Amino acid sequence: MAAAFTKNAYQPVLLDVTSLSSYADFILVLSARSVRQVEAISEAIQHELKAGGTDPLGVEGGRGGQWTLLDYNDVVIHVFHHPIREHYDLEGFWSDAVRIDLEVPPELRVVQLA
Repeated sequence: MAAAFTKNAYQPVLLDVTSLSSYADFILVLSARSVRQVEAISEAIQHELKAGGTDPLGVEGGRGGQWTLLDYNDVVIHVFHHPIREHYDLEGFWSDAVRIDLEVPPELRVVQLA
């Protein structure tokens, strides 16, 4: 998570979907201000986890995309350009999931976009 914050990922939400999903236990949703920032956040997360010996099972989206999915087996990470996140509304889709409190720097909790 620290890697995402170094690239200014904002409005993180961690959902516990253990009792709701067969493919993952947790879903982490992050926002970015631009397509380039989606790439930077995704790359930073992958780099940090790889340094700790963890490679993703799969990566979808990627270069030039407005969304990237990083599959780490029990944890699936979605990095969205914020308008695309609002469109897909994963938090609404997983409304029955338990939200896990995260320690988030105040400036990255909620950002008003112009």
